Amino acid sequence: MTPHPPIWRQVATGIGLLAAVALVAFLGSQATIPNTEGWYAEATKVPWNPPNSVFGPAWSVLYVLIAVAGWLVWRSGWRSREPNAASTALTLFTIQLVLNAVWTPVFFAGYPVIGEAAWWVALAIIVALIGCVIAFAISAARWSKVAAWLMVPYLLWLLFATSLNAGIIALN
Repeated sequence: MTPHPPIWRQVATGIGLLAAVALVAFLGSQATIPNTEGWYAEATKVPWNPPNSVFGPAWSVLYVLIAVAGWLVWRSGWRSREPNAASTALTLFTIQLVLNAVWTPVFFAGYPVIGEAAWWVALAIIVALIGCVIAFAISAARWSKVAAWLMVPYLLWLLFATSLNAGIIALN
């Protein structure tokens, strides 16, 4: 069994991953906030669409889980003088984070620019994101069962968000 990285490195990586997901959250909020009172407030939504006040707390918890999952996989794959052995899982982690970062601006800020096409592009992005999260969870399980399970609430939320995205398309 490979020893874990030094504590300072674990802390630095954990902070880095939290900062990365916080950046994704911040950028998403910049695309969301101006539009929640605009077109989104006027759009017809599915009956199970929660109040806007639910999204911030839900995403805050999910982003922490995402960062911890990435950290656990990184920590388990760490090798002192070699590349991280969990590089495939970490690549999938990075891709899902990028897709997550792209969905919000496309869905919310894209509509005023390109209209309904933004919702369709966002739907394609979130479907790809779901596939990537599943692939990451499967790959992560080799390195940390806990990390894989931490992705389950995120996956469930993404499936829920997909229904909201599709509902906007269908009802508008």
